[in-house]
Amino acid sequence: MTWKELIAEISSEGAAGDSVQAVTGIEYDSRRVRAGAVFVAMKGGSTDGNRYAEKAIAAGALGIITDSAQVFDHLVVYRPEVCVLQVEHGRRALAEASSAFFGHPERRLAATGITGTNGKTTTAFLTEALLHQAARKTVLVGTIEYHVAGEVRPSVHTTPESRDLFELMAEGVMRGATELVTEVSSHALDQGRAAGINFDVAIFTNLTRDHLDYHQTMERYFAAKSLLFDGTVYPAPRVAVLNAHDPRSEALAEAARKAGAEVRMYGIGRGEWRAESFALTPGGADLHLATPAGAARVTSRLAGEVNILNLLAAFTAAHARGLEFSRLVAAVPHLWPVPGRFQPVDAGQPFNVIVDYAHTDDALRNLTALARQMAAPAGSRVITVFGCGGDRDRTKRPKMGKAAGDGSDLVVATSDNPRSEDPLAILAEIEPGLKATRVRYQIEPDRAQAIRTALGAAQPHDVVLIAGKGHEQEQILADRTVPFDDVETALSILLQMGYGGVR
Repeated sequence: MTWKELIAEISSEGAAGDSVQAVTGIEYDSRRVRAGAVFVAMKGGSTDGNRYAEKAIAAGALGIITDSAQVFDHLVVYRPEVCVLQVEHGRRALAEASSAFFGHPERRLAATGITGTNGKTTTAFLTEALLHQAARKTVLVGTIEYHVAGEVRPSVHTTPESRDLFELMAEGVMRGATELVTEVSSHALDQGRAAGINFDVAIFTNLTRDHLDYHQTMERYFAAKSLLFDGTVYPAPRVAVLNAHDPRSEALAEAARKAGAEVRMYGIGRGEWRAESFALTPGGADLHLATPAGAARVTSRLAGEVNILNLLAAFTAAHARGLEFSRLVAAVPHLWPVPGRFQPVDAGQPFNVIVDYAHTDDALRNLTALARQMAAPAGSRVITVFGCGGDRDRTKRPKMGKAAGDGSDLVVATSDNPRSEDPLAILAEIEPGLKATRVRYQIEPDRAQAIRTALGAAQPHDVVLIAGKGHEQEQILADRTVPFDDVETALSILLQMGYGGVR
C-alpha cells in the first residue's frame, strides 16, 4: 500500500506530498516508528502526539497524519520531503488508516460489543464461550486478556487504540476467526477508540457510579455509553441487548430503536429474554428460561443473581448472532466462572474464600449480598477486604465504605493500587462510610497483611471476600509496580495457616 492509496480512505482537510514507497506500518506512538511508517499525530487526554511529529520523522516516518493545522502548515513549509495529511479527528483518522493498512478485517468479523459499569468481562467471556459451542473462532478483547483465534495474550487496555485493535482483528482473520467480542469502555467510546467497527450486537449491562474522575458527571458518563447504541457517532448496532433492571435502559432502548436497531431486553422476571424463576445452589443456579425463542430449565455453574444477568446478556447476544436456542441451552451447564470474578480459593479450609474484581459501591453491594446468601444457612459471617484505587474518582470512597459495612460483619479496609496517593489518605476517605454503618472494621494499608487478618479471623462456614483487584497480578504504588495476586496471596497464607489442598 502506498501513501496515495492509504489517504484515499481517510477523511481529510488538506494534503501535501506523495511517495511511491510502500507504507510499512501505522503508528500513534513515535517510539514505535520505523522507516516507511506513517505516524498519526493526534491530540489525546494526557498528551498531544503532535509534539512528537519531528521525532517520528527522525525515526524514518514516510508520512504524518495530523489533527493540528499548525503542525500541518509547519511540515508543508519546513519538511517538504515528508508526506502530510491534515484531518479533523485524529482518532477517527487512526481508525481509518489502520483499517485500510490491515486489510479491513472488520468487514470479515461480526462484532459484539459490551459496555456498562459492571459485568463487561464476565459477559464477554460467556458470549465467546457460547460462540465456541457453534465452532466459531473468535477474537476477544477485554480487561483480563485478549484471545486471537484461541491464542491467549495479556491485556494492555480494556479497549485498545484502534490501530492495535485492527491488528488483533487482522491476525484473527488470518487464523480463521469470524467473530469479534470486545468490551467497550466509556473512555474508548468518548475518545473514538471504537471508530471503524460496525457492531452487529451491542450489550448494555448497567450503569453505576464510576470513572467520574474522567467523565465528571453521571450524565456525561451515560452519554458516553449511549454512543454505542444511538447512532450519533458510531453506527447503531443491528441488535441492542439491554438490562431490563437498569433504569437507563429505557432511554437507551428508545434511542436504539430510533436509530434502527432491534431491541432485546433481558432480566430476572423482566424483559422478553428472562429467567422466569431461579434457585441459587452451592454450585451455581438452576434457572427457568423464558424467551421468544423458547423456554427451558438449565443449570449454571455461575453463582449469584449478578451472574444470572451476565449469563442472560450473553445468551441473548449469542442468539442474536445466530446460535439456535437448543444449542445455547445445552451449552449453559458447561460454562465456567471467569478468573477473578467470584473466584473461589480452596486450600481445604473450613470457610469460604472468594476473590472478586468488585471495585464500585454497586458491585461491592452485589458481592456482599451474594456472600450473605452463602453464609445465611449456617448463620455465619461475611468478612470483607477491600480498598479504593488512587488517582481515581474520590467521591466513591465513602460510598464503597458504606456498601462494605452494610453487607459485612467485619471489614478490613486496605490498599488497592494507591498509585501516586498516600494509602492512608485514601483509607481516611473510606472510613466515614464504614463508621456510618457501625460495622466492626480495621484499617490495614498493607494488602497482604489485610488478607492475613481477614483469613485469621474466619470461623467455619464464614465467607471471606477479597475485593477490588480480581484477576490483577500487580500492585501499583507511587514509585514502582510490584507483583501482587490476591488469589496467590490468599492461597499462600492459607497454606501457612496449616491448610493444604487445591484451589
